[in-house]
Amino acid sequence: MTHPTTTHPPYDPERELKDLEPWQRELREQFPIITGNPDLAYLDSAATAQKPQAVLDAVHAYLTTSNANAARGSYLWANRTTELVERAKDRVRSFLGDPEAGSGRPRSGVRFTGGTSEGLRTVARDWLADRLADGDEILVPGADHRANHDPWLEVQRLLADRGVHVRVRELPYQAGSGDYDHRAFPGLVGPRTRFVAATHVHHVHGGDMNVHRIREAVGPDVPICLDAAQSVGHLPVSVERLDVDFVVFSGHKALALPGTGAVWSRDTRGPAFRPGGWQGTPNTAGIASLEAALCWLDAAGTDRIDRWTTALAARLTDELRHCPSYEILGCQASLAAGPAVQRRHGIVTFRHRDIPSDDLGFILDSHGFMVRADALCQAGQPEEQGSVRVSVHVYNTVEEIDRLLTVLVELA
Repeated sequence: MTHPTTTHPPYDPERELKDLEPWQRELREQFPIITGNPDLAYLDSAATAQKPQAVLDAVHAYLTTSNANAARGSYLWANRTTELVERAKDRVRSFLGDPEAGSGRPRSGVRFTGGTSEGLRTVARDWLADRLADGDEILVPGADHRANHDPWLEVQRLLADRGVHVRVRELPYQAGSGDYDHRAFPGLVGPRTRFVAATHVHHVHGGDMNVHRIREAVGPDVPICLDAAQSVGHLPVSVERLDVDFVVFSGHKALALPGTGAVWSRDTRGPAFRPGGWQGTPNTAGIASLEAALCWLDAAGTDRIDRWTTALAARLTDELRHCPSYEILGCQASLAAGPAVQRRHGIVTFRHRDIPSDDLGFILDSHGFMVRADALCQAGQPEEQGSVRVSVHVYNTVEEIDRLLTVLVELA
């Protein structure tokens, strides 16, 4: 799949925020925990997102009208729950732009999990491990979230215990941008390349990792597994356009309840994905919340959500870059007015040059700002290498970002 080069006009976050503000104000009112705490600014949506009333209502309705085991009985409530699970699977397909959605007999699969970490590990142990032979190679990100790093090394160790030796090669990164270094791909890909693990939007610097370049490098036959924890529910995601084989995401980052997520599988490159072992009772209340959340996101428009959160992140970086006391992580080329490069998708991570990040997190909390301040579960980073991450969603406002900037500038 090729992506033609296009010329983008200068980015104007102020115009975006002004155009979308009435729409955003209406949506913000639908989050009870946000409106109930007007003096607090929740800026940790990359860890978990808050829930709109429609999701809370859907969970309450399910638990008070149909709560039962799915596929474990023939009575009314059990049948309703079974229908809910199957309907939610097709909602995931539709939300991800799967052309198989609504086909009745889709070739693609959807399996519900406890979240992205569990989903990636399930793909690693229950699908990839059985497809690798001695001397095969896989490509794995070395500086993404540990959930998209550790499972693949676990498979390598598991196979080594069986006498099967697989080489793990790390995807390289461009200096100063955080993106994968696509110029190095030709030297990494060979005839024994069997699998690639990649990330859609990076959980530290918020950049789109340009997965289409990986597909161009590995060709049409190598399966690609995508960690979409920071993209599903935050921006439009199209499996047809991405041309990947697995999309794994967490429900709790996409406005649904904790403890639920999904693995979408294309099921055309290699055998169909089937989790191993006996599958117990699924998190049916979580699945009900996920279906409702995806419906809510469809109605709100993930394209507009992405425009809003990207503009908020741009407002923060465009002001913070003038403070020499701070180091902003990620693409340095975007730290200028109106650059013709991609901006951060609602995630801004930075360090103060004198104040330790965990201390800065406590300081911001004392001012009513809830942010993440630690090593951010990044592979290859020591725990003491902390940073402060601000991550926004549709319920966050310009006023919150401006108040945060006032505090940060005072500390500088």
